Amino acid sequence: MRHLKRTAKLGRKGDHRNAMLANMVRSLIKKKRITTTLAKAKAARPVAEKMITLGKKNTVHARRIAAARLKTSARTFFRGKPTMKGKEVREKWRAEEDVVHILFDDIAPGFKERPGGYTRILKLGRRRGDAAETAILEWVEADGADSEDSEDSE
Repeated sequence: MRHLKRTAKLGRKGDHRNAMLANMVRSLIKKKRITTTLAKAKAARPVAEKMITLGKKNTVHARRIAAARLKTSARTFFRGKPTMKGKEVREKWRAEEDVVHILFDDIAPGFKERPGGYTRILKLGRRRGDAAETAILEWVEADGADSEDSEDSE
């Protein structure tokens, strides 16, 4: 019986589904918005929201939990280009590829005062090839829309 089990299966086994959702949330952290099917966006949304909640705690334990859930290590080995100095390569990699660093140091502090609802789903319509419902999953801007609305009303 599936009582109280609300996980969307998405036509995949558990390990494949968890890896796919982790990959989608990593892409969301790096690119700030992803386009996918509506069902996948709805499944990835709770994972992304929980990552922001961990990011707001900003502890070593929370970083390790986030790294485990996103299937990346807290400190990943990287391969730099031999033409660049080691420190430059590390800083560039950390700013562009290290999702745990981006999540905890760039994205989560913007949502410090927000109690929830860190992402939004925008429906796009149907895809041409298979008529799947598509959507954009993106971060709600922490500084953007809320403060602009209050300024316009004054």
